Amino acid sequence: MKWKNLFVIGTRPEAIKLLPVIKEFQKHNLECETNVCVTGQHRQMLDQVISLFGVVPEYDFNIMKKNQNIAYVTSSILNKLNSLLHNNRYDFVYIHGDTSTALASGLASFYAKISVVHIEAGLRTYDINTPWPEEMNRQVCDRISSFHFCPTQQNAQNLISEHINREHIVITGNTVIDALLMTKELIYSNPRFQDKIINQLREERYKVNIERKMILITGHRRESFGKGFLNICNAIKELAYKFPEVDFVYPVHLNPNVQKPVYTILGNINNVYLIKPQDYISFVWLMDKCYAILTDSGGIQEEAPSLNKPVFVMRETTERPEALLSGAVKIIGTDEENIKENISKILNDSAYYCSMINKINPYGDGKASQRIYNYMRRYINEYFKN
Repeated sequence: MKWKNLFVIGTRPEAIKLLPVIKEFQKHNLECETNVCVTGQHRQMLDQVISLFGVVPEYDFNIMKKNQNIAYVTSSILNKLNSLLHNNRYDFVYIHGDTSTALASGLASFYAKISVVHIEAGLRTYDINTPWPEEMNRQVCDRISSFHFCPTQQNAQNLISEHINREHIVITGNTVIDALLMTKELIYSNPRFQDKIINQLREERYKVNIERKMILITGHRRESFGKGFLNICNAIKELAYKFPEVDFVYPVHLNPNVQKPVYTILGNINNVYLIKPQDYISFVWLMDKCYAILTDSGGIQEEAPSLNKPVFVMRETTERPEALLSGAVKIIGTDEENIKENISKILNDSAYYCSMINKINPYGDGKASQRIYNYMRRYINEYFKN
């Protein structure tokens, strides 16, 4: 008898990290049925990634609307998935990370008495306000999950210390490395992809010149809205004037709380390029070509060490301490002077730059998806044997 799996995806980061797992499960369609549900918490950016990996969802809730808030997203997904799960019986529901989609999907599955499988389990800052609301989301997800696939030993230890049943805590590495390596191979196996990426960027008036150093920037965290984003933008402005020979490339998040300060402060600087959010394949190319990364993203902290790129994190805490310990990532917060000091140093001091690259990536080897499938298959075989 086939075992039935439902993967729930809501945002682009979830899609990037879950799609390699879905593709691995789909290879074994004689053993298991694999369905995909898209909530539409994000829309355009999510669709781009799903298209890249060639996955066609069986269900699409399409909940995204203008000016949506967390309560709307969570309640909409909870109600819609509740209905789906009561009309279609699944053995396992797979959620990822710490989004509102993960939280609502985990709760709906728990209420339906279906086993929840949490991929990227065990990340912690132990400060429920940083990142907000992700830290609380992930803690709740872990409490209601039956299976926990952890990127690192530290993540697993976090769960053990919280008295989570260690029988189904498994260290796999992070599936984002699977996605990164698959995408990088796709880009460089066909020159047509690189030409298309460069042409798209030039259409947005980014004068792509791989001979120039480039600082890649991302920023979207809610806890930085207001003063934090003003500090970030003012720091970038001063750095751009200080280093006219360097390109500062910023794919700007669509949230108005990000767009307003970014375009107001950085909109008319010659070597600052404010471009639209990039599809995943283009963003991987930008990461691979940049000199260093300034970000508040979680996933980039995991990906960049595999590309030998120094990462400066504009947050006060991180749930990914392994990269800090490796030396590939440094937390610098949103203090204007601290941002300017660290980016100036990485541009001026080659020894400092070298100290942050050529690190072993603590987040895995690109085989996490295989480990997840193999574990679940062994569990099913043992379950039916008994």
